Amino acid sequence: MDHPITQAVRYLRDKKVEFVPHLYDYVEKGGTGESAKQLGLDEHAVVKTLIFETNEKKPIVVLMHGNLQVSAKNLARHIGVKSVAAATPERASKHTGYLVGGTSPFGTRTAMPVYVESTIFELEKIHINGGKRGFLVEIEPEVLKVVLDIEEVEVGIEN
Repeated sequence: MDHPITQAVRYLRDKKVEFVPHLYDYVEKGGTGESAKQLGLDEHAVVKTLIFETNEKKPIVVLMHGNLQVSAKNLARHIGVKSVAAATPERASKHTGYLVGGTSPFGTRTAMPVYVESTIFELEKIHINGGKRGFLVEIEPEVLKVVLDIEEVEVGIEN
């Protein structure tokens, strides 16, 4: 299957990570619900890459199940800062080098701490953005521990 060669794909290849590419028709504001629907996946196994900033404007990456939200309060408490908030699309793109909707935790422009919802590691496979809108890569969740400097958190809340 033909797929885009993004910065994320180069990063994964560089780290010798096996992945299965999945393309779908990107829908503006469709999020993980849309990709899950098009690819016939459980949204819980589609992992969102979210960019937050601390009150000191330090960027952080949060990987979360598609069907859950991040509790900013719990996240801030966990990392020991006053507050965290979602970065604006412009700031997120500046930090990652990716467009919002195509943000991948792999091969970001800026090295950032990565916080992963711990229950993601209970899944057999995850689908995570491959660095372009409409493009997910299927990998084993353990890969995240191997190729990224991660910290597990429990900050997911129901929508």
